[in-house]
Amino acid sequence: MKKPFILALSIVLLACQQQSDSDLKELYSLPKKLKEVSGITYFPETNSIYTLEDSGNENAIYAINSKGKLEKTITISNAANVDWEDITKDKKGNIYIGDFGNNDNERRDLCIYKVAKNQLNQDVAKAEYKISFSYPEQTEFPPKKKELFYDVEGFFEKDGYFYLFTKNRSKGFDGTAFIYKIKNAPGTQKAVKTGEFKTCSNYNHCVLTSATISPDGKKVVLLSHDKIVLFKDFKGDLFHKGTQTEISLDHFSQKEAIVFKDNNTLLVSDEKTNKIGGKVYEFKLK
Repeated sequence: MKKPFILALSIVLLACQQQSDSDLKELYSLPKKLKEVSGITYFPETNSIYTLEDSGNENAIYAINSKGKLEKTITISNAANVDWEDITKDKKGNIYIGDFGNNDNERRDLCIYKVAKNQLNQDVAKAEYKISFSYPEQTEFPPKKKELFYDVEGFFEKDGYFYLFTKNRSKGFDGTAFIYKIKNAPGTQKAVKTGEFKTCSNYNHCVLTSATISPDGKKVVLLSHDKIVLFKDFKGDLFHKGTQTEISLDHFSQKEAIVFKDNNTLLVSDEKTNKIGGKVYEFKLK
């Protein structure tokens, strides 16, 4: 669930984008019916992505081929779309839907749904199980405006655990983000805070909108509207203890989804806003 996109793009900024020699390569436009894509995951065996939309949209996931054609719509019959903000998969190809969008930091029904790989050939599928969770550090719903730390738009699965990266909506934004860990198992859990870090203090450029981990588990990338944050050389799951590098994409839009295509190639998508975006891009790490 996103507030109206208030990031004004000036004529000068648009001109700079058009002239930029960015390494962000446009691959294709998303299907017109998908106006609010909030997450993507990638299947190398078919060179396709699976995506979803956030609050106010259908409780469905969508398979899109490498040309941008909508191949399949899969309705998840036993999962409501309160605010689906990201999608990921495990090594076996099972898909997970992150229903944890929390703009106002007042939700008490945060959850993740598992959709088994063998359900992805159905038009109507059922989630195999649901993981409900809460943040132990949050004691007020909502907390004070300077403590709005409990929205999430990015996660991934690694070694039987989910890792969630918070979207800071606090008054006086300073780039602080938390990392939470949740076991991939049905039932109700308390998320475990494993660390925190900072991006920059400019909300429009450094608020986090998606997260992904490389197939070999050696790189973690977080997305904002015009840059990525790269973590590498970390031990175990202490991602923030590794090296943290900020990489400009030289392209400003409402980017909401990112996934590794291979260990050095990223796919990025953005929402279409004021005739800008609605695309899938490729970006190669150097």
